[in-house]
Amino acid sequence: MRKLKNRDMKETFLIILTFVFCIGQGKAQTIEKIVVNEKDPISGYYLAVKPTSEHIDSILVLLPGYGQKPESIFSETKLHIIGQSNNILTIGFTEGSKLYADENVQDAFTKILKDIIQRYKVDKNKFVIGGFSAGGAVALRYVELCKQFPERFPINPTGVFTVDSPIDIFWTWENLEKNFENKYSEVSVQEAEWVMNEIRKDHGVPKENIEYYSKINPFAMNKEYGENEKWLKNVAVRTYHDLDVAWRLKNRNQTVNQQNFLVTSELINRLLLMGNQGAEFMQSLDTGYRSDGTKHPHSWSIVDEKDCIDWIKKITAG
Repeated sequence: MRKLKNRDMKETFLIILTFVFCIGQGKAQTIEKIVVNEKDPISGYYLAVKPTSEHIDSILVLLPGYGQKPESIFSETKLHIIGQSNNILTIGFTEGSKLYADENVQDAFTKILKDIIQRYKVDKNKFVIGGFSAGGAVALRYVELCKQFPERFPINPTGVFTVDSPIDIFWTWENLEKNFENKYSEVSVQEAEWVMNEIRKDHGVPKENIEYYSKINPFAMNKEYGENEKWLKNVAVRTYHDLDVAWRLKNRNQTVNQQNFLVTSELINRLLLMGNQGAEFMQSLDTGYRSDGTKHPHSWSIVDEKDCIDWIKKITAG
């Protein structure tokens, strides 16, 4: 690890952390760690994988799941590998232990994006943001905010995608409560208790603080809680899901009514009804596997990387 001189003489500095590993036959890849705010060890830095060529056609920003670090992304998907040979700059950034893009996440993400634009001299109109699990909910709302308040946010994204993401905090809270009360699955109970405690400490119970949560929630099944999806009318949107209901029943005792795709299918339908022909529900079956070989429909692997990169190239072209 080596430190480089701070470019703006304030808080931004660069640490290049090189991870070299084999890809295919004899090829190697470098991941750079860029620290924007050394006081924030969670969301104060990002990881970057530059294209093999000097030219950058588009920028793909990836967000991991709840509480995960950006480093976790690159072992679970090959999006950055395929993107590298397609003139795509891939960025990894984490929202931390958040299910939503609140002010703290917005501020940290905005600093990161401003640094990317300045450092790599890229076009603010060539960004696509994608997120796994909670990261997808954050990505979705941040893109909406970019369209809702273009004067306050640094990019004008052309696309966004979610990977089995819980995009409605009100619906998610009810689901967590059911999992905790039913006690059908020990794993689900533990997860529900932990996440609910974190949400309570953060901004309170969603239905007891509707006005606030409605501002940071990307989508609400109940339209009385907001219709932020209207800001996605002219954005290419994809939601990815492995529709393995049998696995959920066997391993979590969870029915279709407790699956994230119940909500995202409603989102896509509303966007289609608005006239957004770039809204797509990307369904698959038995595609969810973790990097250690464990089968799990809630995984990065449900994204067909080559198809996704082709989609990114198409929507950012021109």
